[in-house]
Amino acid sequence: MSKVKIAVIGCGSIAQHRHLPEYAMNEHVEIVAVCDIVEERVNKVASEYGVIAYTNYEELLADPEIEAVSVCTPNYLHAPISIAALEAGKHVLCEKPMATSSEEAMNMIEAAKKSNKKLMIGHNQRFVASHQKARKLIEDGELGKIYSFRTAFGHGGPEGWSVDGKESWFFKKNEAFIGAMGDLGVHKTDLLRFLLGEEFVEVGAFIETSAKENADVDDTAVCILRTESGIIGTLAASWSYVSKEDNSTVIYGEKAILRLEEDPVHNLILQYKNGEVVKCELGGIQTNEEGGQTTSHVISHFVQSIISDTIPPVPGEEGMKSLQVILAALESKETSKIITIN
Repeated sequence: MSKVKIAVIGCGSIAQHRHLPEYAMNEHVEIVAVCDIVEERVNKVASEYGVIAYTNYEELLADPEIEAVSVCTPNYLHAPISIAALEAGKHVLCEKPMATSSEEAMNMIEAAKKSNKKLMIGHNQRFVASHQKARKLIEDGELGKIYSFRTAFGHGGPEGWSVDGKESWFFKKNEAFIGAMGDLGVHKTDLLRFLLGEEFVEVGAFIETSAKENADVDDTAVCILRTESGIIGTLAASWSYVSKEDNSTVIYGEKAILRLEEDPVHNLILQYKNGEVVKCELGGIQTNEEGGQTTSHVISHFVQSIISDTIPPVPGEEGMKSLQVILAALESKETSKIITIN
């Protein structure tokens, strides 16, 4: 069986630590090219993987040999590059947040339909073992009726992770469009939609820039969310958690409380109403800290969807619904009102 020929556009940290190593480990993939506007960076990465280096993504997309691309650029380029790639007949795996507006997201989905190519968004939280198990428990009614939840995703900020450190595009509104809410918050809106099996219909948010002096995007946000059936809860996204990363979620139901990624050893803890406690060790959540988990499962799912010609597990439509919650949160902050999501 011939290998899927893949290129990666954007050679920053997410490409270097996730996409490229995971493609390289995948037996069904041949990496053929990489692209980045920083010549020195792209040449270094290209020589590391023994592939062609481009500084212009349009030139890369003109190569008929390339079948699929990962879009790992700053947020404002996600939609234009993804659309250009789809129109060039390539399958696309796009990093999150997929776009900077609903309109851009819709255009991406349309482009995928027109070209009959795959569009997948890189929401990896769904594939974490504890989250997979949690969804099954909730679906099976183990918690009974769900009342509420709280989830958080926070760390010290992208300067410790981004290839450009403090000078990173993450802090620039014209390139990032949104800060911690787009970097971390959108992961959690996607996770909650996945776990609860419901859409959010209302959002209220407080969004601030309080921790980062060099940023003109948010670094700390707290949102209140309500689903269609009336489950309410909070979502916190922050670059101001200066010590340990927080990536925890707690779901409160009538029969039990479900604690996910809260305990350093037990990724999933079920606390039943009758006092019984079940603890599971399921292999850690992926983290940027040293010794963190190595695979996000995003790459393997994307490649599998191409090989088997199936719908990717996080198609454009799912990415858009998760993005819309974040967009509504921004609108709530601007208007000081609770926003209804259509």
